[in-house]
Amino acid sequence: MRMSKGRLIVFSAPSGCGKGTMLAEILKDENYCVSVSATTRSPREGEVDGVNYYFMSKGDFLQRVADSEFLEYAEYCDNYYGTLMSEVDGKLNEGKNVILEIEVQGALKIREKRPDALMIFILPPSVSELRRRLKKRGTETDEVIEQRVSQAAREIEVASKYDYAIVNDALEDAISDFFAVMRAEKLKTQFSENTINEVLKNA
Repeated sequence: MRMSKGRLIVFSAPSGCGKGTMLAEILKDENYCVSVSATTRSPREGEVDGVNYYFMSKGDFLQRVADSEFLEYAEYCDNYYGTLMSEVDGKLNEGKNVILEIEVQGALKIREKRPDALMIFILPPSVSELRRRLKKRGTETDEVIEQRVSQAAREIEVASKYDYAIVNDALEDAISDFFAVMRAEKLKTQFSENTINEVLKNA
């Protein structure tokens, strides 16, 4: 039995852990969707408002911050990025499980505002394997790769603050683990009120 309301899922991983590939597989299930973020940066070629981002002026963004319309927001390279509560709650109320693909600091802010959010951290098999994957891309210098590996190690130290940690070694196994987590969560009594009521109705 599906829960009538969707679940908010916070999804974090260091660069090179295959988070994007995992999300692409998960989103093949129509019960899942990603939240579209808002930003003050200009659209890039091919980007569509409301699909890639909600593009808005800095003034509009800061007014929404003042009106407490964001679950979380951050400034990066002179632009603002944030998660609109209306975007998340609208999809949750439609029964969709909403995935927030977000870095660690933003994730911990979400936990403060939405303690019922399901926090999932994606781990590499090892830091050395993460380094190998980043080198295999062939898109960055060794210096940049080492910076990314150091940043990843710092992020991994925070993984214990999440509800679940999934190791993405073999993609198929990682996806299976994700859906196992979701099945387990649906069986928790705090999310099984509808099921319990159905059983009692047939007494």
